[in-house]
Amino acid sequence: MSGPAYVMRAAGPADLAHFLQLREVAGAGFTSLMLDDAAMAERLALSQKSFASAPATPGKERYFIALEHIESGAVVGCCGVKATIGETPPFFNFRIITGAQSSRVVDRRFNMDMLIGVNDFTGCSEVGSLFVRAEHRANGVGRALAQCRYMLMASDRRRFHEQVVSELRGVVSPEGVSPFWEAVGRHFFRMDFAEADKLSATTDNQFILDLTPQHPIYVDLLPAEARAVIGKCHADGEGARKLLEWEGFAFSNVIDIFDGGPLMSVQRDNIRTLREAKRVKLAADASGAGKRALIANPSVGDYRCVSARALIANGVASVEPATLAALELSAGQEALVWVDDAQ
Repeated sequence: MSGPAYVMRAAGPADLAHFLQLREVAGAGFTSLMLDDAAMAERLALSQKSFASAPATPGKERYFIALEHIESGAVVGCCGVKATIGETPPFFNFRIITGAQSSRVVDRRFNMDMLIGVNDFTGCSEVGSLFVRAEHRANGVGRALAQCRYMLMASDRRRFHEQVVSELRGVVSPEGVSPFWEAVGRHFFRMDFAEADKLSATTDNQFILDLTPQHPIYVDLLPAEARAVIGKCHADGEGARKLLEWEGFAFSNVIDIFDGGPLMSVQRDNIRTLREAKRVKLAADASGAGKRALIANPSVGDYRCVSARALIANGVASVEPATLAALELSAGQEALVWVDDAQ
């Protein structure tokens, strides 16, 4: 066995050039990377500060994780966790509610769905920013990158709120057209979808508070094309949605106000990877025996995580020397391990 091919680690200012390259590859639809050079540098500096901090409760920390290809040293993907959302900047969505309409006079009773603006998820933690370069999307790399966020949470649960959410990108055409935005947002914001999307990623979102409709929007009044995409994710996000559902996330009947994409939520301690991860001692074993596992340095300040094989017995995880090297740990030290028992 040759050891892990990738390491998922804390991102910081030294990664700026790599993340600027990722920004170009990801394109305009990936809002987490839609930052100018100065803003990207600020985000990476905040990430470094967040990993180095030791908060007793969740605050403004933003944990940005780099997916590094070990052989080349290139950063080929990323993901992130926001300790708290909705305070700065505000976090607005549409909630789908159902109202009953009835009339005895004409003997009619039926339900009608409406969209109302809410900020119900203020004070939650959020996982997101999941991106892998196309040439590295194989052999479970994307799944491991998604799971490493929950390994980070398991390392110190106090840093994260009891409810965790994740937004999925809604249906947008290759030309950047969102049917939901054309039917709803354009009328209230008077701008193109791309402009609104960029503003949401690069400003304090005050414009959303100012311009979001204050009254319910009846879904039946929208064009069929817009109704069809409410709560639906982009085709490229179907895999991410399945991973979230496998972890325990569920659609919360809340959608993005721009593209109508679904917002998924779960109680932190019900997240499968977090719940099943165990702290064990490490031992070196060059045989490469065992099951696929995620193995993480349990110190948030030194966070590193790899997908590798591990054989667990009597509270000890035997892993290859290359795995220890990638984690920057030694035999006898403690690690956080999640084992894929489905294998």
